[in-house]
Amino acid sequence: MIVRLLFACWVSVMGFVALSSPSHADVAGSLVIAGNGPENNTIETLARAFEKANPRAYIDILWEDNSKPVDMVKSGQAHIAITGSEDPDLTSKQIGWDGIGILVHLSNFTKEITKQQVAELFSGKFTTWADVGGPDTRILLIDRPRNQNIRDAFESQLGIVGKISDTAKVIGHDDKAVKTVVGTLPPLSAVTYISLSTGLSVVSTGVAVRLLAVDKIEPEAPTVKDGRYPLRRPVLLLSKKEANPLVDAFAQFALSAPGQAIIAETYVPMPSH
Repeated sequence: MIVRLLFACWVSVMGFVALSSPSHADVAGSLVIAGNGPENNTIETLARAFEKANPRAYIDILWEDNSKPVDMVKSGQAHIAITGSEDPDLTSKQIGWDGIGILVHLSNFTKEITKQQVAELFSGKFTTWADVGGPDTRILLIDRPRNQNIRDAFESQLGIVGKISDTAKVIGHDDKAVKTVVGTLPPLSAVTYISLSTGLSVVSTGVAVRLLAVDKIEPEAPTVKDGRYPLRRPVLLLSKKEANPLVDAFAQFALSAPGQAIIAETYVPMPSH
């Protein structure tokens, strides 16, 4: 009698655990993630790790420089958009931070710049670097395409939406923007804004560029994480407001310890991790 009672209790407990514990079978289906910014490699790695943890889940990555990820989610072409700005019609989930670095040639001896000066610089109010304590050379502005999320965040934070100078040269790829800064020497001296993760990477590999301190704060992962560096953007997952278990599962994975470890390889993880 006692054995039967113990067996019944064991079956009851195991049944409860099976019902309350998530399993691979709970996460199944196809997910489409769209983006156009510098997060491609990170999201690709995150997606493959999610698939490995959930064998019945499949993720397609749609990444095009000229795409509009938010519109793709709204039209049903994608389930998740990777952006740096929220949209009132969609649900957003932040999975990390990225700084926005101000990149100049190594020979440009401008030591630092204020956030206000960055706004005035890209608005075309300054014509030479001497105006901000640098060399007496003309400024060549390098802008990023309007559809890229880094431009949205950059303009919004500086209060210059739609005000970037028409004389700026628009370059999409980060590597091309960096090469243009490197290859543009006096009498012109180029400047662009770039994902801080990319900027720190090219600086560390010895490329002839440098990142300017902003408001006397060096652009580094710790200063981005604690908010002291004034130019940063969130890395967001945007999706429709209707419940989608697979979207929720991916967001939860991105915020889990394994997911944040992947984020931290390139970006700044959320403060709790």
